[in-house]
Amino acid sequence: MASRRRIGFSSGLHRPTAQRQRRANHHPGGATGGVTDDHLKVGVILELIHMATLVHDDIIDGASTRRMVPTANAKWGAGLSVLLGDALFSHALSLATDFNSIDICRKVGQAAREVCQGEIIQTQRRFDLTLTKAEYFRVLEMKTGALFASATGLAAHLSGASADTEKHLFDYGMKLGTAYQIYDDCLDLVGSEEVVGKTLRTDLEKGKLTLPILNLLETSNEAQRSKLTKRIVNQEPLDLPVLVGIAEYEGALESALDTAQDMLGSCRADLSVLPPSEHADALEQITWFLGALLEKCRR
Repeated sequence: MASRRRIGFSSGLHRPTAQRQRRANHHPGGATGGVTDDHLKVGVILELIHMATLVHDDIIDGASTRRMVPTANAKWGAGLSVLLGDALFSHALSLATDFNSIDICRKVGQAAREVCQGEIIQTQRRFDLTLTKAEYFRVLEMKTGALFASATGLAAHLSGASADTEKHLFDYGMKLGTAYQIYDDCLDLVGSEEVVGKTLRTDLEKGKLTLPILNLLETSNEAQRSKLTKRIVNQEPLDLPVLVGIAEYEGALESALDTAQDMLGSCRADLSVLPPSEHADALEQITWFLGALLEKCRR
C-alpha cells in the first residue's frame, strides 16, 4: 500500500514535465557543440528545482489547479506539499554532486538560492507601495530568470564554449526568463483559467504588485492613484472591472507587454555569437513563440 501511494504521488506531479526535463539544455547544448548526457542531467536538475518552486508557490498562492490538474496542495494539503518541495530541492542538489566539477555544483546551488531569495522578497513586499520597477525586475530575475540563465549558461559551459559565448547565452536565458515572468504576470490579469489550465487572479488578491499595476500607479492621476493605493493598502479586491473603472488600465498592460517584447529582441541579439544551426534557430524560435503569447494578452 505504501509503495502504491508513493507511485501515485510522484506520477501525478511529474507527468506534465517529462519533455521539459529532456529539452531544458538540449538546444543551448546543441548550439554550442553537441548534446551530452551531462546536458540532460543538468536539465533534470534544474527542472526538479523548478518543480519544487511551483509546489511551494501553489501553497503560498492558495492555487488549486496547475496545467489543468489539481495542485499538490489541493490534493494532499500544505504540510505534505511543503515536504514534497523540500524533497525535490534536496534531490536536485544531490544529483548536482554527481559532476566532478565543483563549479557546476556551485552554479546550481546559486540558482536555487536566487530563486528562493526572489520568492522571499516578493512575499515580503506584498501590498508594498514603495516597490519600484527596478526592484520588481530584480525579483523577476531572481525567481525566474536565474533558472533560465543557469540552463543556457551551463549548457554552454558543458560544451566548452568560450567565456564570451557562455555570457551571451546566460544573458539570453536571464532576459528570456524575465520576459516570460512578465507574460505570466499579464496572463494572471487577462487570461482564462479554462484555457491556461491554472488558477488565475491570485496576484492582485495576494498583493503582488506586478508590472501592469506598477505602470498603472505611475501613469494615473492623483485621484486615481489615491483610489488604487487605498484598495491596495486595505487589501480590498482589485479585479479587472475595478481596475478598468479606476484608471487607464489598457495602456498600463500594453506598456508591460512592450517591455517584454523589447527583452525578447535583446535575446535574439545575444544569439548572434552562435554559428548557424538548427539548435540556434530553435533558440530564436522560442523568443518568437513567447512573443506570440504576449500579443494574445493585448485587449
